[in-house]
Order: sequence, then C-alpha cells, then structure tokens
Amino acid sequence: MAKEIVQSFQVEFLQILDEGGRCDEDLLASLGEKEIRGFYEWMVLIRTFDEKALNLQRAGRLGTYASVRGQEAVQVGCGLALSKIDWFFPAFREPGISMIRGIPMKMIYQYWAGDERGGAIPEGINDFPTAIPVGTHIPHAVGAAWAAKHRKDPIAVLVSFGDGATSKGDFHEGMNFAGVFRLPIVFLCQNNRWAISVPLSRQTASATLAQKAIAYGFNGIQVDGNDVFSVHYAVAQALEHARAGGGPTFIECLTYRLGDHTTADDATRYRSAQELDQWREKDPLKRLEEYLERKEIGGESFQEKTRESARQRVSQAVEEFETTSDADPLDLFRYLFSNPTPELLAQMDALRKELKDRPPGR
Repeated sequence: MAKEIVQSFQVEFLQILDEGGRCDEDLLASLGEKEIRGFYEWMVLIRTFDEKALNLQRAGRLGTYASVRGQEAVQVGCGLALSKIDWFFPAFREPGISMIRGIPMKMIYQYWAGDERGGAIPEGINDFPTAIPVGTHIPHAVGAAWAAKHRKDPIAVLVSFGDGATSKGDFHEGMNFAGVFRLPIVFLCQNNRWAISVPLSRQTASATLAQKAIAYGFNGIQVDGNDVFSVHYAVAQALEHARAGGGPTFIECLTYRLGDHTTADDATRYRSAQELDQWREKDPLKRLEEYLERKEIGGESFQEKTRESARQRVSQAVEEFETTSDADPLDLFRYLFSNPTPELLAQMDALRKELKDRPPGR
C-alpha cells in the first residue's frame, strides 16, 4: 500500500517597526543613528523624485510613468543592503534602488521621457536596465547568478519584481533552476496587492507568495514591506546567505502602491477609497517619521532640512534632464545589444538614410 507523505511548513513573517512607529530594538543592534537617518533621507528623496515625475508627466514632459509612492521602504531597505559588486536586475518600479545604486536621477527622468540614453547603465554599476515586460528579466538574473557560481565570484544577484510576475512562467522557471543549482540569488517580490487591476486573490490560491519557494527547495520569507528595517534586515541576511554558498532566498515584501499602476491607469475603477485610506495609515515614510520622533532622532529641524535638500536635489536633476541635448534618433539601436543583429543594423542604416534625405526642418 502506498504511504501518504504529509509535510507541513511555516512561513516566517518579519516586522521590526510597526504601524505606530514602535520598534523591536534588539533587531536594530547593528544600525546606528547615522544609518537610520540615512534611511529617512533616502526615503524622502525617493518620494520627492516620484512626486516630481508625476507632475512632469501630467505636464507632458515625461511619458507614461510607474509611481513608487508607498513602496519607498522596500526600495531603501533593499538598495542599502546590496553591495557595490552585487548585481541588480530591476523591473519597472525600482527607481529608488537604482538611485541608491548610483544611477543619476537625471538619467531616470530621461528613461521615462523616452530617451534611450537614460537606460545606458554607467560603467562601474552592476545593474541591468529597466525591464518593462513582466517577469522576463528573472531568467536573465538567474543566468547571471549561475555564471557567478561557475566563476566563483563572491557576489550575490538580486532580482526585483511585482506580485503579478509570480503568475508568469519566467518566475517559476527561474525559481526552479536556482533551487536545483543552489545559485547565489535573492528573489525580491514587491507584493503591492494588485497586478494592474487584478487583485492578489485572483492571482494565486496560496496563502502567501513566499511559500512558493518551498516547492523549489529553498527558503521563503514574508516581511512587512512598509517597514524599512525589516526589509533591510531580511535582504542583508539573504544576500549574505547567497554569497556564502547557501543558495537562493525568496523574500515577499507586503506593501501597497498608493498611486495608480502607471499614469495610464485609473485605480479608482477597481480599488475602493476605504482600502486606500487604510493603507495610507501604513505609509512607510510616516511610520519612520513617528519612530524618529519617538526616539528623538534629529527632531523637526532634521526632517525639514531633509525635505528641503531633497527638493533642491530633484530640481537640479530636472534642470539637468531638460537641458540635455536632443537625443539622436539612431540611439534607438545603440543601447540594447553589444553586437546588434544583422536585422537591426539594416534598420539602422535605413533610418540613417531617411534622416539624411529628409528636408531641413522636418
């Protein structure tokens, strides 16, 4: 008679800083006041950048833009845990991580304005370009982790994506490959509860997304994605585990996008005002400010100086972005492949000829 195999599992949930700004200080032992101030400064800068991007789009100065409002804690906790030599594979809602990694704000604005130069990663930054197609960058990240293992590079790879990507085959193929070969990679899901207009309940019947890692033979953990301390702690631990040869980790960050999916979306058509109000009370920036006030770190003067500094830095970035010389139409072909395919080279030559023959002023 066949034996029934019964296995139970439990998914850990991590929260260090709660909605009221109260904190488990034991888990902050490695963080000093300087680091905590840095978390706040980055979160304010990211929100200020994001608000300006929305205003620029509404004024016709940017194209379609994906807001990060409400997800700043994931951006900062993750970005500051990565080392310079680690590799980062972003989706399309990670401008904060990119900024922390060293991508100039000017370039991020360029990207969302349709200027291909904005996607040309500067030398010395181990980041891949923004991936708009959902989930397609996950196998690429897994491939990079496999290469790192073969070369014995002492690094980790982190790939970030939304909850919608977990419904794609790319996600499951990448997770399976990483588990089988014990690759040095961290899968970071920004679970903001909605894949455009599709709620999480229509994406999966699983109680959590984190538990999907168990099927592929490695650890999955849920963290409070509006708690910057929890995200930083979990990502730092997972990256160290990967670098030490321990294999992959899947981190599900429970968060919420307070804005529309993109500026081409209207979330009021599928989300209730009551739901939005509930999540505004869990705003990650508000939560960290309450902690700073509770611990008397910096005071109101520090917060105001931080906001003013962010406004100045963003204004400078916008000026740099808008005074940059016009893009060359041939840039369409220059920033995707190291060695363009014959078909792309032929298209590039055709466009070059068309531009040459075009009458002045057209």
